[in-house]
Amino acid sequence: MTDIITPDSYVASLPEERQPHVQKLRETITSNLPQGYEEVISWGTIWYSIPHSLYPDGYHCKTSEPLPLIGLSNAKGHISFTHMGVYADPDQLAWWEAEYTKACKYKLDMGKGCIRFKKMEDIPYELIGELCQKITVEAWIEMYESKIRK
Repeated sequence: MTDIITPDSYVASLPEERQPHVQKLRETITSNLPQGYEEVISWGTIWYSIPHSLYPDGYHCKTSEPLPLIGLSNAKGHISFTHMGVYADPDQLAWWEAEYTKACKYKLDMGKGCIRFKKMEDIPYELIGELCQKITVEAWIEMYESKIRK
């Protein structure tokens, strides 16, 4: 894992059959996120975060890390898409659950903010793009400070 210092090297380290799906998720996320987020490697995976230049306090659990919103990683049996806004905001969660049910034929497999995709052919890229558009940098900072950081 020490060779993984960029998102490209992360994708290149994945099993061949996962690479196109993770790459398409990266493209979906980056083309839909509001301006200000950066794609970084943090905690050994890809994250879309607010850089310290825009939010100097960083992430409360590890202030040397930028404030994360979305994580993308590969696990043994699935691709993991983590969205901290879905975790922090019940309205975002309700929207996601309702729209996912309409868009996908498989049951939602989700933790608090971690959405697991076991069936690569059923990743709802368009819906993920819509979700990515929902939280601006300013809105995420406000939500983070009022609901998580306190």
